[in-house]
Parts: sequence; structure tokens; C-alpha cells
Amino acid sequence: MQEKKHVPKATLERLSLYYKTLQNLDNEEVVTTSAIELAEILDIKPEKIRKDLSMVGKFGMKGLGYDVIHLKTNIANILGLQNYWRLAIIGVGNLGAALANYEKISDWGFVIAALFDIDENKIGEEINGVRVYDFKKFASISRRKLIDIGVIAVPDDAAQKVADTLIAAGVKGIWNFTAVQIDAPKNIKVVDENLMTGLSALSFYLNQNSN
Repeated sequence: MQEKKHVPKATLERLSLYYKTLQNLDNEEVVTTSAIELAEILDIKPEKIRKDLSMVGKFGMKGLGYDVIHLKTNIANILGLQNYWRLAIIGVGNLGAALANYEKISDWGFVIAALFDIDENKIGEEINGVRVYDFKKFASISRRKLIDIGVIAVPDDAAQKVADTLIAAGVKGIWNFTAVQIDAPKNIKVVDENLMTGLSALSFYLNQNSN
């Protein structure tokens, strides 16, 4: 059994950046790279890159740098991208539909297996080849579709009720796009993508630059 490692969220976020950068380098047929080269591309200090990578394994050789394919593959394994986790998106309004249409999600080891809504006008439709089901049937369909992760893209006032349904149905994780703090058992990992927080931060930085 693989030893479980505690990796800070900030490091995980940077690992995803390293993976994407290594993908691009591999596509450009670059064979080797270094912490200094990655730092220049990502505007991150090379010492931080070395520290991040040392937290999750031993990579590269002094004076030789990193083999691009080897490092990319190992980071993919660390992040679990080889698993192809199966997602269900709940709420196919503008945001949910945009997520469903994001075709490159498969590059990150995810498959959108089902969509759900309560709007009868949307139920039965397909978005990017994936059918929209009645959310009332989530429990049975999630078992049939082997759903690992529920993506919540519904109005804030419905978020916790939706989460309760996902948890009862046995999902392993929740990707929450609402502003609500989801109450979930410790064994259910919840990742929040608070869009308003991100936009507020962006507004702050833009305002600072304009003064």
C-alpha cells in the first residue's frame, strides 16, 4: 500500500502547474528541464519548485535536471490523474454547462459521466454528449455510473441539500462552486471554488494598480 503523504494545498496547486507546464514541454519535444527553467516559465522561485518536488519524491540529478516525461508521469501519479475519476455535475445552468463543455478536463484525469438538474426542460437533453438526468434519481444513477465526485453548480440556497444527497449516495468527494460552506463528514473531501472570492481578489488587485 502506498504511503499517504500530507501535502499542503498550495503545493498541490503548484504541482498541477508543473504538470501542465511539463505537458507543454513534452508536446514541444523538450527532453529535459530544470527548476530554473520551470521557475522562469511560471515565475516561481526555483528553490520553491525543488522543495515542492522533494516533498513528494526524489526527482532529477544534480547538474542534469529533470527528465520531462518521467517527471510529468510521476506528478500525474502523485495527483491521481491516472485514475480517471468519474464526475457528476449537478446544476446545468450557465456554469454547469460551461464545465460540461470543458473538453480538456480529461487531460487532468476526470470523466464527466452524468449531468443532473431539476428543470424538466433540461432533463433528457445532452451537453457535449453527456445526458442530463433528473436529480431525484441521483442515488440510483450514480451507482450505475460509478460516480466518484459530485460537482455542485446550483444556487447557494440549494447547495447543502444537494451535498446531503451526494453524500448519502456515496460520493467520495465534492467540488463546490457555491459560496456556501458545505457541511460534510471528514471522510468526504470538499474542495471549494468560490467564484466571488476570486473575483473580489482580482478586483482588489486591479483597483490597487489603478490608484
